[in-house]
Amino acid sequence: MSDIIQQWRSSWHQLLSPGSPFELRSGEQGEKEFTQAPADLIEAIQAGRRHGQMPFLLWQDQSYTFEEFFQVADQLTAALQQVVKVQAGQRVAIAMRNRPEWMIAFVAAVQAGAIPVPLNSWGTEEELLYALNDAQASVLVCDLQRLNSVAARASAELKTIVVDAADPRADYHWESLLKAALRPMQLAAVNPDDPALLLYTSGTSSRAKGVLSSHRAVAQALYSLEFQGAFAFMTSPARIKPILDSGLQPTALLAFPLFHVSGLHSQFLNALRSGRRMVVLYKWDVDQALNYIEEERCTQFNGAPVMLQQLLNHPRFNTGATDTLFSLGIGGGAASRAILEKLLELKPMAMAGSGYGMTESNGIGAAHSGEQFIRFPSSAGWPLPLVDMVVGESPDQHMAPNEAGPIWIRSPAVMQRYWNRPEETAETLVDGWLYTGDIGYLDNDGMVYITDRIKDIVIRGGENISALEVEHCAGEHPEVAEAAVFAVPDEQLGEAVGMVARITGSGISPEQLREYMGKRLAAYKLPTSIWFTTKALPRNATGKLQKREIKTQFANL
Repeated sequence: MSDIIQQWRSSWHQLLSPGSPFELRSGEQGEKEFTQAPADLIEAIQAGRRHGQMPFLLWQDQSYTFEEFFQVADQLTAALQQVVKVQAGQRVAIAMRNRPEWMIAFVAAVQAGAIPVPLNSWGTEEELLYALNDAQASVLVCDLQRLNSVAARASAELKTIVVDAADPRADYHWESLLKAALRPMQLAAVNPDDPALLLYTSGTSSRAKGVLSSHRAVAQALYSLEFQGAFAFMTSPARIKPILDSGLQPTALLAFPLFHVSGLHSQFLNALRSGRRMVVLYKWDVDQALNYIEEERCTQFNGAPVMLQQLLNHPRFNTGATDTLFSLGIGGGAASRAILEKLLELKPMAMAGSGYGMTESNGIGAAHSGEQFIRFPSSAGWPLPLVDMVVGESPDQHMAPNEAGPIWIRSPAVMQRYWNRPEETAETLVDGWLYTGDIGYLDNDGMVYITDRIKDIVIRGGENISALEVEHCAGEHPEVAEAAVFAVPDEQLGEAVGMVARITGSGISPEQLREYMGKRLAAYKLPTSIWFTTKALPRNATGKLQKREIKTQFANL
C-alpha cells in the first residue's frame, strides 16, 4: 500500500506545483488559495459561456443549451436590475423544487450583484417564512406552491416573482419579465470579500442558521472540486478510460436539492463550469431516476446514502438500464459498510467516490474517488489542498493518528459568519478555524474518517457511543432497511441507547435484533429500547434523519 500512496502523493504535488493550473499560494498566516481560481462567483459563472451550443439542462419538456441558458439568465438579470430595481447586496430568495428556473434565478441574482438565498422548498410554511424574514429578503423567486405558503404572511416590502402561471398575488410574472424590452444587463462589480451567498443549514435540531459566504470562498470551493476531478483523472486511468471511450457527453442526474451545497456547488455550479449536461429530477423517485439514467444515458449519479441504497437495491440497477452509469458518488452523510460493499460488488469498475464537507465550509473538507475510494471506501479521503484539518479539543491540541476527537477546519472556503448570530459565530469560528461539530480521526496515511456528530453521541455512564456506528450495525441485518439511534434517559447511567428501526419483514423481534447486533458491538453500545416501524423514517431534503421528530413520535421525548 505504501507504493500506491507514494504515487498518489506524487500526482498530488505535481498538480499543485508552480506553473500548474492548480498552483497554490500561501498567506502570512499560513492560509492557502488557488492562484488561478476565479476571483469571485460572477467570474466563476461566466466560464459556462464557453460551452455554447452544448446541451446543458433537461427537465420534463424543457431543455437548454449553455447558450440558451445564459440568454434567459441575462434577460432576467436585466429585469432584476431595471424592473425590480434590485440593488447590490440585497437578498434574493429562491424557493422552488429543482427546475431550470431555479438555476436561472440563481445566476441572474449573482450577476446583478445581489446575494442569492436558496430556501428549503421541502420545509413547512413556518420554516419558509422564518428564513425569508431572517434573511430580510427583498425579492422572492418562487413557484406557485411556495407563493401559496407565503403570500398572505410575507413582509409587505417583499417583491415576489412567480414562475408558474401568472397570479395576482405576485408582483411579477416570470414570462412577463423575460419578454420586457430592456437594455442589456451589466455584470455587477464586486470585491472578492463581499458577501456572495446565504445558505441555510438543514436545521435538524433547531431553527436553521443562515451561513454567509464571500465571493472568494465560493470561488475557491468550486476550484477545489475541479482539483479533485483532475486528481482522480490522473490516479485512476483504468476507470476513466471507459468514460472517454463511450463518446458520451458527461451527463449527471441531479437528485440533490439545489438549496444544499451538494446540489448547488458539486452538481449545478460544477457542471456549469465544466460543460457537463444535467438531467433534473423534480424530486427523488428511484423509478424515475432509473428511467432517466437509461433513457438519457446518464453517466454520473451523486446522492445521499439513502438514495444510493434505494438505487443499488432496485431490481433494474444491475441490468442494461445502468450501462452508461460510470460514476457514482456519495454525499450528504456517511454510507454504511453494506452500501459500500453493494456498490463495489455491482459496479466494480465505477468511478465511485465520497467526501466530507458542510454548509459552513461550502462543502469543502476532504474527498476521494476512483482508486483511492476503492482502497479506502470507509474514509472520506484526504483533506483537499486548501484545507488545514486538525483533530483535537482545540486547533492547537492535535491528537495522535487514529485517535478520534472533534474536527477543526481552516480554509479560504469557510463561511464569513452566521447571519444575525454573533454569539454562535464566535462559538463556531475560533481564530480562523471552523469547529465542525463532527467527530473523526486521521489515519497514518492522512485519510479522514468521520465517526459521528458530537450531538449524536450517546454518553452512557461516561462512555461515548457513536449513534452512527449503532445505526450501521443494525442496517446490516437483512430485515432492517434503516435505523435511527438517539439517547434516552436512564436513571442510573444518565443516558442509554434508544433505536427506531424500519423493518421489511415480520420475522424478527427486538430481542433477536439485539442478539444479532450483540455479535458485532460491545454490550454497552446495544440499544436498551427498540421500536419497530414499517414506514420510512422522516428525513430532511438532504437525506438526514429527523431525529427530534423520530424521538417525539416513538419515544415521546
